[in-house]
Order: sequence, then C-alpha cells, then structure tokens
Amino acid sequence: MAAPGPRRSVSVRSLSDGCESLEGAGSWDALEWTKNEPVTRPVSHVNLEFLLEAERVVEEGHGVVLVNTDKAGTLFGTLFVTNFRLLFLSDRTRNIVPLGTIPLATIEKFNKMVVKIQSAPRQTDKSSSRRLLQIIGKDMRIIVFGFRPQTKQRRVIFDALSRCTNPARIWDLYAFTCGPSKFSNPNPKVRLLNEYFRLLGKGFHRASMSMIEDGSFALSNDLWRISDTNSNYTMCQSYPFALIVPKNISDEEVIQASTFRARCRIPVISWCHPGTGGVLARSSQPLVGLMMNMRRKLYIADARPRKNALANGAMGGGSESSSNYFQSEIVFFGIDNIHAMRESFARLRDYLDTHGAASSDGMSSFLRHGGWTWGGGNLSSMSASVSTLGDSGWLIHVQSVLAGSAWIAAHVALESASVLVHCSDGWDRTSQLVSLANLMLDPYYRTFTGFQALVEKDWLAFGHPFSDRVGMPSISGTSFELTRQSSTGSFSSSPMRQSSGSFTPQASNSSHAQNNYSPIFLQWVDCVSQLLRIYPFAFEFSSTFLVDFLDCVLSCRFGNFLCNSEKERQQCGVYEACGCLWAYLAYLRSSEGSPHAHYNLFYDPLKHNEPLLPPAAALAPTLWPQFHLRWACLSESQAGELDAECRNMAIKFSEMRKAKEAAEMKAKEYSVAMETLNAELRNEKQVSSSAMNLAKRASKESAAIKRAMQSLGCRVDFTSSGICTVDVESNPKETSQKLMHSPPRRESDGTLGRDDKSDLSLSITAVADDVVSGNPLGRVCETLCPLYTRDGGCRWPDAACAQLGSQHVGLTADFDAFDRLSINEEYFQSE
Repeated sequence: MAAPGPRRSVSVRSLSDGCESLEGAGSWDALEWTKNEPVTRPVSHVNLEFLLEAERVVEEGHGVVLVNTDKAGTLFGTLFVTNFRLLFLSDRTRNIVPLGTIPLATIEKFNKMVVKIQSAPRQTDKSSSRRLLQIIGKDMRIIVFGFRPQTKQRRVIFDALSRCTNPARIWDLYAFTCGPSKFSNPNPKVRLLNEYFRLLGKGFHRASMSMIEDGSFALSNDLWRISDTNSNYTMCQSYPFALIVPKNISDEEVIQASTFRARCRIPVISWCHPGTGGVLARSSQPLVGLMMNMRRKLYIADARPRKNALANGAMGGGSESSSNYFQSEIVFFGIDNIHAMRESFARLRDYLDTHGAASSDGMSSFLRHGGWTWGGGNLSSMSASVSTLGDSGWLIHVQSVLAGSAWIAAHVALESASVLVHCSDGWDRTSQLVSLANLMLDPYYRTFTGFQALVEKDWLAFGHPFSDRVGMPSISGTSFELTRQSSTGSFSSSPMRQSSGSFTPQASNSSHAQNNYSPIFLQWVDCVSQLLRIYPFAFEFSSTFLVDFLDCVLSCRFGNFLCNSEKERQQCGVYEACGCLWAYLAYLRSSEGSPHAHYNLFYDPLKHNEPLLPPAAALAPTLWPQFHLRWACLSESQAGELDAECRNMAIKFSEMRKAKEAAEMKAKEYSVAMETLNAELRNEKQVSSSAMNLAKRASKESAAIKRAMQSLGCRVDFTSSGICTVDVESNPKETSQKLMHSPPRRESDGTLGRDDKSDLSLSITAVADDVVSGNPLGRVCETLCPLYTRDGGCRWPDAACAQLGSQHVGLTADFDAFDRLSINEEYFQSE
C-alpha cells in the first residue's frame, strides 16, 4: 500500500451527504481525488435535454470541480461550453448548477490560474500545483473551476471560451442563431409612436407601420409636435426616427440647431406634464450657439462634475452659460463618467466575493484569517470591511443618480418648470437621470407596460450604446475584447483577499484592450430597485422582475438590447431575426398568473398615483440583496422572507379564491337546478289546473248530454260511483221503467256504448272541434237528430233542441227501441 501523502498546513472542512472531507483553505486538495484519467465521452452521446432551442455544445470537460460551493451534490460535474453559455452539470444530480452556469455575453473576463499549496513544515515533499480557471461575470459573481492534473481539459475549455465569447460579427451571436421562435419582436417604432401619442394627449390614436411608412405620424397639440426630420437618421444617427419638438419651431430650425450640439443630439422632449406644460428635455453638451428661449423657468442640469464640464471646453464642448438663456439656472450634479463606474463596480464585486459566505476560493469569510476578517467579535476588523464597501464608491454613485433625478422631478412637478438634462454625449448619465425622473413623475412608467415604454424610449430609441457598454460586437464588425489574463498572485484585485496558497501567473494569449464597457444600465436598474424599496406600494413589478430583466439584458439572448442605436438595429434586421425580451417576460408572467414572482404583491395604484418625490434623507441607498448578494451570500439575498411569505400567502389565497369560485359555481348550478324544478312544478300546476278545467268542462258537457237525452224523453242520473240511471218514459201515463247500467265501455272506434242486450241502446261519440261544422245548431243536430235536413233545417216539432254549447256533439239513439217505447211516431217519420 502506498504511503500516505504529505499533510497540508490547512484547515479542514467536512461536507455532508457522505462526501469525503476536503482539505485546504481553498479546497485545493479536492482536485487530487483520483489518479485515473477521466473517461472521455463524445459530445453527441451526452444527454442534451437541458439545452435551449438552437443551443449546441462546442466543448466539454469532465471531472471538473466547482470551487465556489461547499454543497456536496454540486461540487463535481461536467463543464460544457455551448454557443450561448458556460454550463456546469452536477455529476450526482445531473441538474444544472446555477452558480456555475453563466451566459457567454455575461462573462467580463476569464483567467488561467495556478495555485501552489505548501506542505507542512515537517514534510519534505515539494509543493503541488493546481490548475484553475477563473470566470468573472458582469452579474457580480466570480467563479473558479478546478481541473484534473495532467489533462488538457482546461486548455480545451479556455480556447473554446476565447472563440465563443469574442464573436467577430454581431450575426454570430446566439440571438441570431436562435431566431425569434415564439417570442417574436414587433417593431418598437410603433410602440415609440404610441408613447409619443400618449404624452401629447393623443392616446386615442394608434400607430401602425403604414403610418410610419407614409409619414402620417406627425401629430401635435398646442405646444409640441412630432417631427419626422430624422426619419432617415440623416440629422442624428443616434436619435430615433421621430422626435418631439416645440410646435413653433420648424424642421429647418431643428436641423440648424443640431449643428450646435455634440453629435447633433439637439434638445428634444422626453416627457411633458399634461396639466402644467412643464417638460423634461434631453440633449448632449453644447458646442457653439444658443438654444431657443423658454417662456417659463428653465433649469439646465449638467450631469457631470463642474471641472469635467470645463475640461471638455478645451475640446470644443463645455456647458451653457446662464447669461445666454432667459430665466435659466445651471446645476451640476457631479456624477462620474463610465470609467469610474466600471472601476467602482469591480471593487464592489471583489468586496462581496471576499466577504461572502462562500467565496470563489472556496472559503467562507468566517474562516479566513482565523475568523478575524469578519465576525469573532473583532470590531475593528468588521469596521475595516465595512469601510472597504464604502471605498468601492458604488453606493455613493447610486445616491448621486437618485438625488439628481429627485431634484429634476421635484422642479418639474412643484414649480411647473422645464428642465434640460445633458452630460457629454447625452446617452449615459443623461439617460439615467431622465428615465429615473420620468419614473418618479409618471405612475404609468411604474407598471409593466409603462416600464417597457420607458426603457424603449429613453434608453433604446435615444441611443444608449448597449453594444459598447455591455461588451458585444456592433454592426461595424468591431467587437469588445474580453480581458483574458493570468492572475498575478491572487484571485482578484481586492486588498483584503489573501489566500493560503501562492499563485503564479501563466502566459496569456490575449491582450488587455482599451474598452468602453461600463455597467451604466445596471446602475440605473439598481436605482429603480432603491425606489422600489422606498415605495413598496408604487410599483406593479417586483425586485425579482428587475433581476430577471437585467439577466436577460446581460445575456444578449434576445435582440432588443443589441447594437448601439435604433438605426443599427434596423440595419441588422434585429426586429425580424431575433426574439423579444419583453415577450419572453410576459410569457413567464402569463404562465402562472398574478401570483408570479414578477408581480409586486403590495402594489396599490391608488396609493401613489402622484409623482414620487423622495426627501434627501430617504435616498440613502443600500446593497440590492436580490442582485448583489445572490452569489456570494445566498441566504442573505433571500432576506426578503416577508415578500416570500406574502407570496406564499397570496398563492394560498389564490387557491382559496379558486375554491370559492368553484363553490360559487356549484351553488349556481344548484340554483339553476332549483329554478328548473320550480319551472317543472309550475308546469305541473298548470297541467293540474288545465285538468281541473277540463273536468269542469266535462261536467258541463255531461249536463248538456243529460239535457239532450231528456229532450228525447229520457232522464239520466249520474252517481259519484259512476253508475248511470236512465228512465225512459214510453207514455206519460205509463209508469217509468228504471234501467240500471254499469259504466260504459269504450269501443275500438272511440265510442262509448252499452251492452247489445239492453232494450235501450245509447252511444255517445266525441268528435274533435275542427271536424265539426261551424254552425252551433248543425254541430249538435247533424249527429244528434235524424230529423236534421241537409239544407240546415230541422223537422223536430214542438220540442226543445239539445244545448248548443255542448262539446260532445255526437248522441245517437236506437230508434227501434224508441218505437217499442211507443213514442209519438210522427217524431220519427222518414224523409
């Protein structure tokens, strides 16, 4: 048996679920779990049910360890590089591990790393090295994968990432490969016009592509109009095809004014107050010339620090002078540029990774340096780590954007003033301030539909360069070069990070190119989350929606946020070739209904139907737990347990409401059944009443028959038992002869007859009304009396005829029997 290996001078961390304990502060010994080479499985034989539509595997590595996590079930797995993402699949569960799975477009940089772990002082063995791959994401995570020694798997994965994360053309992105699928993207120009119509009070008009093609969208109100001056993007390539400008300014004057603004981004209307007429306008910095004067108080909000604005004056830019504008005031907000924001974001990410519950080196911050970095009651160390968060500057930048936006919203809402906002180019800080002020001023923008309209108007239509800021190729064919470098002794640049092992750099096959990547849009969404925290009842959407929305933007899975302008997206055919992010998010919400996590359970549109004007004291920002802490501090990122509990309660309430609706439906069915039974009962009553009426009529008819028979010289008595007594008088002087008859029997032809053995035979025939003559006399006589003549006369002398209203019109007698009764023969003479 081989001798045991040298002991490491490291701490021990045990894993649950029966997994072997991993030694080493960074768990580096876990990489030495076996000396066997991994079994290489061809890509075509891998179970690929987890792939998205049109997603294909480029390379894969087996037996890879995810160093970040201390969960036994997701520690070992297979690492795939696809044409859309880097995907880590657990060997034990065969499920995707979210922490180790990141879209390629969300990767900011990746590095090869080597860590050497020193042996214990008593051991003479040389230190061993471990090969790692570090992935740094734009979504606040740092991932570290470990590979088996003496294999080329790390090189295969690294080379595949080098090819797939840096496409040469925009058409090589997954968004174009996948196509629109079921998330088709209607042309956003139509939605932009509909938003313009709403702002001008013309919301009853609906835009269409035909309206855009024939240029019939130039509507106006008393103050403003929609101009098609830039319909072909000839005036300004980064502006939308339609602009809202003052009604009394001609298109020629608009074109002339564009020469006095940087990149021809003239002052145009972003939002106008429907009641006071106050407007929120945006532009780039001025060059030479004057802007049109305003009749109301005009504030010019320069987003830059004053010194930066003055420095731009040396390059032909600069800021306005209040002496050139009537009733104007210039304010500087002091918001730093894109490079400062990028560096601040990187420091915040390093801070969270260093002090997270499970960092990228596999160690909890509670154990690093014996627990002195955080916890353990060492107040000075805790204060130092908090100051490190402050040193990142991220929260200060967020507060600056929030404060500037609140200032703009307050002056428009309270003073009915007009505010013009600009920075240098008018597409970064300007977009942040204007869109956030819009969100505060207009409750419509705090709904799902309004939020989409806001983003498409003030970010996409007005030319925020998403390709440059997110780091994707543009239509020009140039692409953002990802930083692929080797570590120089630590996982990150954080001064707080020190590891038990030493790191040595390796040769890098890529350069650190100058780039314009910056988390400007991410910072704006962070500001929206801060407003959502301050005003939990004012927004229809939740913080979860903002996280999912931001993930979709960073992933570049859909075409909405590709390219740098509306013009470029039109040239690339993005709207026809790619899927729509908004349609995808709407699909997620519709699949579950109102309890979906994207809905804000506390939303009350009537509670905040006015502008949101937060005081300065309320604008102190905090970390956004659902986004900032979800990778490094998973449990803390779910600290919004109240929201989760309320969502569970909402789900239960929804289930109870469905049960109530089902019970109400059942009660309704019972009610309908009762109505049916009542209707049947009423019908039975009607039938019974009809029967009673028929009985009464039959009684009357019996009386009529009785009178008819009496007119023949007979007396008929009916008893309650149904016995009929007929007395026939043969002569007035003779005594009456009583005959007792049993109830009549029904013949086959429908007649009622007596036994043929009787001396006197009577039969009564019922005839339908429609076959009886219309003459009342005829109806009785033609069936009752043999003396009835064909011409309608009667030869019955000195005797009363039968009752004319009788319904029983057939009464016949055996006249031979009458002859034997010695009735006056003259009554029965033949014709």
